[in-house]
Amino acid sequence: MVVDQLKNGGLIVFPTDTVYAFGGDLYQPRAIERLIKLSGKKRPDFSFICNDIAQAQEYTAGLDTPVFKEMKRLFPGPYTMIVNAAPQVARFFQTNKRTVGIRIPDNAIARAIAKALGHPIISTSLHDEDVILDYITDPREIEQRFHSQISVVIDGGVGGNMPSTVIDYTKDEPLLVREGAGTW
Repeated sequence: MVVDQLKNGGLIVFPTDTVYAFGGDLYQPRAIERLIKLSGKKRPDFSFICNDIAQAQEYTAGLDTPVFKEMKRLFPGPYTMIVNAAPQVARFFQTNKRTVGIRIPDNAIARAIAKALGHPIISTSLHDEDVILDYITDPREIEQRFHSQISVVIDGGVGGNMPSTVIDYTKDEPLLVREGAGTW
């Protein structure tokens, strides 16, 4: 049911090892447009939620050995690795995007969806409008708030309130972009 919704351009909310996230099918332009609108940003920073490193490598451009070793060390886990993108990534966004954020969460539900879909889920974190809370953590509240905009909310229990740690590996030295749930 979830994969069918995604393949038909629907959006889902799913748990990760950090916070709940919006997700769509990377190959559905309508889903990408809807994610952009839902995020409230002109150019949101999407992540590709992957099942495993092999799936991630299909969307990255030539990972060198040190970056590949880091990927093996950090994943699955609460990290987003910004790496050079494979050429097809730019076509998904109709831009000249040269980098991609890769996530392989330590969450069986998220990885199972990416595996069943056969490619990564395009995703962005589910932020709260509250000035105190950054993220919505209760799946029932998510369902109530977004029921008209999403197809499915996958209840993985109450989620975390700390996002992934984001590290940029596109420069000579890795750069911490955002401190989050993963130690670095």
